[in-house]
Amino acid sequence: MSGSLPELLALAVKVSYLVAATLFLLGLQRMASPLTARSGILWAGWGMVIATTATFFLPGLENIALILLAILIGAGLAWYSGKKVAITDMPQMVALYNGLGGGSAAAIGAVELLRWSDAGVAPGMVVLVLAVLGALIGAVALSGSIIAWAKLDGRMDKRYTFPGQQLFNAAVFLAALALGGMVIHSLGVPLVIAFFLAALALGVLMTLPIGGADMPVVISLYNALTGLAVAFEGYVLGNEALIIAGTMVGAAGMLLTRLMAKAMNRSIKSVLFSNFGGGGQAQEISGAQKPIEAGDVAAMMAFADRVVIVPGYGMAVAQAQHKIWELTQKLVERGVKVKFAIHPVAGRMPGHMNVLLAEAGVPYDLIADMDDINPEFANTDVALVIGANDVVNPVAKTDPASPIYGMPILDVVNAKNVVVIKRGKGTGFAGIENALFYADNTRMLYGDGAEMASALVSELKALDGGH
Repeated sequence: MSGSLPELLALAVKVSYLVAATLFLLGLQRMASPLTARSGILWAGWGMVIATTATFFLPGLENIALILLAILIGAGLAWYSGKKVAITDMPQMVALYNGLGGGSAAAIGAVELLRWSDAGVAPGMVVLVLAVLGALIGAVALSGSIIAWAKLDGRMDKRYTFPGQQLFNAAVFLAALALGGMVIHSLGVPLVIAFFLAALALGVLMTLPIGGADMPVVISLYNALTGLAVAFEGYVLGNEALIIAGTMVGAAGMLLTRLMAKAMNRSIKSVLFSNFGGGGQAQEISGAQKPIEAGDVAAMMAFADRVVIVPGYGMAVAQAQHKIWELTQKLVERGVKVKFAIHPVAGRMPGHMNVLLAEAGVPYDLIADMDDINPEFANTDVALVIGANDVVNPVAKTDPASPIYGMPILDVVNAKNVVVIKRGKGTGFAGIENALFYADNTRMLYGDGAEMASALVSELKALDGGH
């Protein structure tokens, strides 16, 4: 019976992994709805706690002290950064954390490849191939996500291009594949190092030319790659929890990437290899931007039947979501029908606006997606745009020369009256001029989003006799 305890422990670990996988699946399913997303995150989090704890009971596990130290350091840094990060910086944090996941998978591949190289003993071909593929994909996700983080955080220009860039990138990709093949054929430390350098360089080069408007799709794509890398390395380690978690993350990330690309009328290939959203030249637009005062906007909205509010990244920067919800409540009290229109790629990451509105307490039944709300703009008395730019720009439908031509947009221009809250006359994240701001039915309310929303609330209260 000497072997019974290790066998029982191994069985208990596998059962724990099954429980964790079930919680992952249930959590992911609950994340599909804003109403249950918070509990879904908690369920998946408990699944990860169970899987991590169970791993410590694997027979033959070594370096437990180092593992505990790494967990404490990682958890401490994550707790601190999670508490300190501003909601406007959430896309950067998501990109960075996603990259670290890919880096972890790449590190597993590196350790295993170097260990096999030192021992002079190669595992089975399938395991070796998956180790190399996981390392390649994880390294690309790591370096690419770091570049995405730097762009989103304003530490790097939105695009870097040079002549022959696509050919050069293709050459680096082929070199990474060739080096990976050489590692599979003949394990060696110099080959492994060269392979990882090529893979990291590929992630950087892939992300440098991608413009700001495509960044939500890029984040989703790297999320999918991270999941795939984790699943491959889970197979290498024989760890069921990693295989299941990685597969789910990869599948969810790829599905989200496809949905985001479809919402922009783009293919994944065009996101990676074209210049969309890369700061095109300003378009020649006739007319002038026409300013308006907060009191006039409040009166216009107070006596409207239908109002649609279109939030964008500017609302996140101004932290105006709470005041906008207060404004909505005042309008609803007057009998105005109010909805929020959300573009799939509004903000800097998938679901960015939904997170902000949920934080402010906006009921989900007031939030409409692009396909549902677009037919209603023609019957909308006032469309209030706060911080959105490229996702409401009519040139996406009217100007074939525009870098965003072909991207589906919110048809705000069809509303009877459009009011845009904006700090100044600058362009959006894609770097092009917005024809909506010059339309005959558009008025510009210049100022900070939160301050202007507060002014609108005050003006509405004045109309109601101060109540």
